[in-house]
Order: sequence, then C-alpha cells, then structure tokens
Amino acid sequence: MSKNVDVAIIGAGTAGLNAFSQVRQQTPNVVLINAGHYGTTCARVGCMPSKVLIEVAKTFSRKAHFEDFGIQGSEHLTINRTQVMNYVRRLRDRFVGRAMQSVDKIGDKNIKGHARFVEPHVLEVNGEKIQAEKIIIATGSRPIIPQAWRKFGDKVITTDDFFEIEKLPHSIAVIGLGAIGCEIGQALAHLGVRVVGVDLLSSVGGISDSAINKIAIDEFSKDFELWLESAAQLSESPDGVKVETDDGQHSTTVDMVLASLGRIPNFDNMDIEKVFNLDLSKGFKDLVNPNTMQLGDFPVFVAGDVSSIRPILHEAADEGKIAGFNAVRDKAEAFKRRVPLRIAFTEPQMVIVGASFAELQGQDIVIGERNFVMQGRTKVMVRSHGHLRAYADRQSGCLLGAEMIVPDGEYLGHFLAMAIESKMTVQDILQTPFYHPTVMEGLEDALKAIIQQMDGSKEPVLRRLNSE
Repeated sequence: MSKNVDVAIIGAGTAGLNAFSQVRQQTPNVVLINAGHYGTTCARVGCMPSKVLIEVAKTFSRKAHFEDFGIQGSEHLTINRTQVMNYVRRLRDRFVGRAMQSVDKIGDKNIKGHARFVEPHVLEVNGEKIQAEKIIIATGSRPIIPQAWRKFGDKVITTDDFFEIEKLPHSIAVIGLGAIGCEIGQALAHLGVRVVGVDLLSSVGGISDSAINKIAIDEFSKDFELWLESAAQLSESPDGVKVETDDGQHSTTVDMVLASLGRIPNFDNMDIEKVFNLDLSKGFKDLVNPNTMQLGDFPVFVAGDVSSIRPILHEAADEGKIAGFNAVRDKAEAFKRRVPLRIAFTEPQMVIVGASFAELQGQDIVIGERNFVMQGRTKVMVRSHGHLRAYADRQSGCLLGAEMIVPDGEYLGHFLAMAIESKMTVQDILQTPFYHPTVMEGLEDALKAIIQQMDGSKEPVLRRLNSE
C-alpha cells in the first residue's frame, strides 16, 4: 500500500469539510480526496448565487409600487441584462473564495483525483492505493438532465450552468418547479424575462398542503405562465428551443431552457456496489442510518447530498459532523437530527417546518390558518399576500408542523422550528410576545384558531404568578 490513514474522506463540499474538521480533532492521519470543483455546491451554483439574483429581482420589482409611494420616474428604470449576471458572478466568486479558505488550510492532506473502492478498506486514487480504517463518502450531487436534451448544447442548461451565462435571456422555460425552479423562474420574471414554468406534478415547491399549494400557484401565475401536470417535449427551432406538452395543449419557443429536474447523487464509477455487494438502484436510501450516517455495518459513512436524506446545507453540515465524529470511534453513536425546515426564497416565501401536511395524514390534528392579504404588516410593506396553515396534535396541543407561503416566512419558519424542537404546546407559544405590527401576528392568529377548535380549550391568558 502506498498510504495508510485512519480516515479517508471523499468529497470536499460542505459535508466533507465538516467531516474533515471533526476527524482532525482526533487524528492528523486523514486525507481529503476530491475529483470535482472546490468551493461547495451552495457557494458555486446553489443557495448563494441564486439569492443574489433573487435580491436584484426583488429590488427591481419594487418599482411597481413607486407611483403609489409618490416616487416618480419608475417607468424609466431598466435592467442591464449583462450587468446583472456580472454582479451575481462577482458576489458568487467571493462566496467561493471564502469556502476555498477552508480547503487551503487542509494543505498536503488534500488529494485531487477520483477515488474508487478496491476493497472495503482500500481506495485507489490516481493509481495510488490508500488504505483507511474508515471511509466517508461526501461526493455531493449533480443536476439531472435527460440525455436527449444534451443535443441542444448551451440552449438547455442546468443550475450548474445558469450562473455562467453572459446575460439574461429574453425568454426561458423552467422545467421542474421545485424550490430552485420556482425561485429562479420568479426572479427572472421580475427582471422582465418571459418565463414559462413546466412540471409533471400538480404542486409546486414541494408543498403538500393543497390549500397552500393553491395560493402558491395563484401567486406564481401572476408572474409567469404555468403548465402543471404536463410533460415537456423539446425540439429545435430557428429562434431557440420549441417547448410543448405531450398532450399538445401548450406550445412556445424560448431562447433557453433551464432543466430544474432535481439532482442525482454522485457515487457512480466508485465500485461501491461491487465491493460491498449492494443494490444502489435507489441510491443510499434506506441503507444509511440517518442518526449515525453509517452505511450498514460497513466501515463507511455517507454524508451530505449524496445520501439523499436531507439535501439542505445545514443538514449536510450536520451529516458531515456526525460522520466525522463516528469515523474516529470504535462504535458509532446516534445523534438526534434537527427539526426539518425547508425554505424557498420566492415572494412570498414558501416554508415547510416540522411535519408536513402529507406526513400527518391519518393523525388526529387541528389546523389553524391565517390569510395574509389583510394582515397589518404585509399591508404596510405592500406585500399583502400569502397564507399559513399550522398543525397541532388534538390531544396534547403540541405544535407538529406548518406549511406556508408568506412574506418573510423564513423568520416564522425558524421560530416554529424552535417551538417544535422544544415540544411546545400551542398554549405555550401563545405565552410569548407577538409584537405589533409584525408578520408574526399572523402566526398568532393561526395559533388562536387552533385553540378555539380544541375540546374544552380556551384562549390562554397570561400566567398567574405563583402565590407565596
């Protein structure tokens, strides 16, 4: 063997870097192997550059209200399509640079190359054998794009390519309306791009509550055309790409297509199936313990997007820490995972916190809801739209989850995550202050609606001080 280490980590993204940090606390005998780009998916092509684009779009779209505010001249405001993308890339490069600082600190422990398994404890990288007591797979994921669409070249792109385009197109079809598809689609529409959104599902953004989904569809339909429950067919056109649905009901030609069809984990060409005799046709689903991140009983841990458990940055970081912690111990320890929290930075923001509506089917729950069209703070902000539905257990009164599409819903989501983590009842939450005027008051109304429905329950008043 050319090299012997305690731990070999494959992948230098968010999960891999967090795993490396944990391992280094216990042993210096570790290597980090990376075949792809450095700088993390979030910083390069995910959360950060997309939020820059969204912020530009949100700022520009505010001009629609300038006349009402008494601000004149909004009709003269325009977008420089090239400068927008230059600005997005400039900030993106700063975020990547900060992520690269973590890589630079690794020094000679960093190996550039593709790793494949030779034996359960042996990897081959650049023709060199590396024997490791434990191995962590943190190789991330990549966008899905149908093979047949590759013939369109740079007219059909993924989120990995989007932030490299020189200037915004005049028209685009966004195929796949998960969180990122909705975010980019709406942002581009706010910047004056003609957008058509297409999805096989009848829901958008991962929303499972039909009442919230209806509001979301109504909101996005104000900004761009939606073709739901439709499969997209692409064909060449002199003016770009022709997009039509397989039922023939819809057809248009656009400059560019953004394939936002989800992501596939990166574990191919690693010979994991061969060495460990595994069926990975469904990825690592049900094969990895989400509390220890161990792959079966093997000396292997899987962390981050490649695990497909919770492909969100803070979850990837947690999985890297768990994997790194356990990789340097004789027996893996189980860790409690955080309350699920998903946010799409649309306007209004889509948020799912705790248990989703779909996950609570069959349980005895009480639902409290609030529309934000006439809510005080959203009227002040001229963002009077959105809806929230919160779910509580009927017997205990404990808050279980919520789905919403609400202005600044990210803050409601974090507040509710803390409440759910603390196992607070609706009555407990209503003992906390709800300042006026804030968006949070809408949540207060939804929680009061739950109280009113619970058997024998009354709206809580302030707690009495214990008598001496």
